[in-house]
Amino acid sequence: MVKIIVIVTVAIIQLATCQRSPTISYISQEQIKDIGGTVELLCSVQYGQEYPVLWMKTNKESGYDPLPLSTNSALIVKDSRFALRYDQASSTYTLQIKDIQETDAGFYSCQVLIAINNRLSAEVELKVRRPPIISDNSTRSIVVSEGQSEVKLKCHAGGFPEPRISWRRENNAILPTGGSIYRGNILKINNIRKEDRGTYYCIAENGVGRGARRNINVEVEFAPVITAPRPRLGQALQYDMDLECHVEAYPPPAILWLKDGTALVNNQHHKISHFATADEYSDTTIRIITIEKKQYGEYICRASNKLGTAETKVELFETFTPVCPPACGQVHFGTAVTSVSSGPLIVFILVITILMRNFYAKY
Repeated sequence: MVKIIVIVTVAIIQLATCQRSPTISYISQEQIKDIGGTVELLCSVQYGQEYPVLWMKTNKESGYDPLPLSTNSALIVKDSRFALRYDQASSTYTLQIKDIQETDAGFYSCQVLIAINNRLSAEVELKVRRPPIISDNSTRSIVVSEGQSEVKLKCHAGGFPEPRISWRRENNAILPTGGSIYRGNILKINNIRKEDRGTYYCIAENGVGRGARRNINVEVEFAPVITAPRPRLGQALQYDMDLECHVEAYPPPAILWLKDGTALVNNQHHKISHFATADEYSDTTIRIITIEKKQYGEYICRASNKLGTAETKVELFETFTPVCPPACGQVHFGTAVTSVSSGPLIVFILVITILMRNFYAKY
């Protein structure tokens, strides 16, 4: 009988002792908050009145040592954004953080120190929503050669939740991958063409804020392509005529006008002009001044850059009637220029010119 009493007494003592051991009965679940918001983290400790209870902040990704924030009902950290409340009835310690900052994200641990090498611990993660920020390791601009087998445009962004990346082109032009939008961190362009050059937009969105965008300039180097809007032009003797061609190339090419294998330069017979309308486009014009017989024939417009050379021909032939423009409102007698302003006067002068040519031809 005595043995039974002793056993029951020991069991009661052990049970009582076990019930009085501190326990963490509740810890807040994961919290997701916006920057500038407020969060409250709750930790309920039973039978912990005789033990230190601490809130600690840890950042597992950076590996920093835990930072003590409070002990029992007193704050340790000196930051007006932090506050601590203790509810004795429920034995709950509430850590409040106002005006949440991005650096507040991390794990918050509620700890009960039982002995030097013995502690109870429970933690809750605070995640802070952050608008996307495009990383520095993303593509900013790129220069490639036409026909390159594979070109990669990269875009990476930070933020929480994890941003979604999409690609567009300027003016919603069709992407080389097809369609007006592509989703993914890497946009691949196979066998790039000169038509693929231009501005691409990397857009990062996660529902926080307005998102982020980076403009990526893709420049494609290609050999010149030349076209002559008027490959055959006629003009009367002693009048001026403009020959022109359009050049598309990158890098910008060196442009020459040639006749009979000789490069032409600015002088009293020719005036050459170049107009760059964009990085890839140039218009070039040569004005043949006071045309003589020997100036009729084929003119070559040639453009060259490091990727190649192209040329086109423009033929200038003789007519008996002046072509307007550029022979508008003026006629030439030798080296003199006479301005006219009426139709009948022009006809009269032309008749006189033809009669004088026939006269001189006979004698």
